Amino acid sequence: MTSHAQPASAPENPQAPGTEASDALGLRARFLEVRRATDMLCRPLETEDFVIQSMPGASPTKWHIAHVSWFFETFALSRAKGGYRSPDANYNFLFNSYYNSVGPMHERPKRGVISRPTVVETLCYRGHVDEAMLDLIDTASADELRELAPFIELGLHHEQQHQELILTDMKHLLSLNPLRPVYAERDAQGDAASDASAQVAAEGDRWRGFEEGVREIGHSGDGFAYDNESPRHRCFLRAFELANCPATCAEYLAFIEDGGYRRPELWLSDGWAAAQREGWMAPLYWEKEGDEWRLFTLAGMRPIDPAEPVCHISLYEADAFARWSGARLPREQEWEVAASEAPVEGNLQESERFHPAPASGSASSAAPHALQLFGDVWEWTGSAYEAYPGYRPAEGALGEYNAKFMCSQMTLRGGSCATPRSHIRATYRNFFQPAARWQFSGVRLARDL
Repeated sequence: MTSHAQPASAPENPQAPGTEASDALGLRARFLEVRRATDMLCRPLETEDFVIQSMPGASPTKWHIAHVSWFFETFALSRAKGGYRSPDANYNFLFNSYYNSVGPMHERPKRGVISRPTVVETLCYRGHVDEAMLDLIDTASADELRELAPFIELGLHHEQQHQELILTDMKHLLSLNPLRPVYAERDAQGDAASDASAQVAAEGDRWRGFEEGVREIGHSGDGFAYDNESPRHRCFLRAFELANCPATCAEYLAFIEDGGYRRPELWLSDGWAAAQREGWMAPLYWEKEGDEWRLFTLAGMRPIDPAEPVCHISLYEADAFARWSGARLPREQEWEVAASEAPVEGNLQESERFHPAPASGSASSAAPHALQLFGDVWEWTGSAYEAYPGYRPAEGALGEYNAKFMCSQMTLRGGSCATPRSHIRATYRNFFQPAARWQFSGVRLARDL
């Protein structure tokens, strides 16, 4: 997340693969790869799972798979020559998310009442769009493909955002079922090494220092990026330290046991009000059974692993925890500087774990990078989601993708265990409202030097 619930972005000049005729094969392969990944995420679901909306901020899986197809219709197929026609003109109303420039839309909190089209009809609609898109890629002239490729690439990254939402929304839905159904059996690969890897991390240096100075952040112009990642610009950073790992469940449990949820002096005013109103006493999906804390995962209920990153906390909880720890949240500029040279690897969607994993490897300051910068959990920052200096949104409907959400949102960085590897990068800016908890969101601490 990508948001996703309110998506994460769209380029003024969308970046795309090469647009010569010879690149049609690469674009075709990329299209099939992303669409098949969505199909794989839907494979464990029963028909009934596709249609339920668990809360106003989430969407049924059926709506997700229809909406991403609608996106290709609206922003790629409609621009092509040949007079594409949707199988049902009503889909423009049902599956538009928030693009007012495109036309009216069905109310978001009521997406779960759309029983028709059926799941089968929705999948047929998706297949119809697949055929049209592949035909477009195969038959477009070099000039036409050059013009359309940026919008196709944008649609593919948009679909990858919704892949993550399928997982987070389904997790919320299944958590409300008293039977606690399993989405997919847990892949326990590497679990036996959890204690050992956590010990390795614990024995290393906890903090990594960065000197004061002028730095550059933002997208450099190579490859795809959303418009909110640009323009690249300079910023001044005071000397700071960044934690080598995201905060763990064990560390967060100490915060809980020290009365973290009962101490208003630790909380922002809005956060304290939200915690009292919602009855927060632990991260979302945590439950206490006797003396043991357990949590709900996409593989069902299980005991908490103290070594894995704490997950499903709001910005308010992350900020209170940071204050309790004698630290603060990192600014997004600091996070990007720390991650700019790190390889994009980690526990991402392709791992099929769909849950944060304990750190592995050395946390020593002599190591080239901090651990778990990508994957596992989105990391809250203390930075409001706002435009970079010189930012200009795209013209037309695509300008609504990002720019109109630059208010009352906070920025997260790094991706999660549900984020596709080809979708994340150091400059990626996710954003959610500060009370959001159903995303795979955690916290990495920072301190001033």
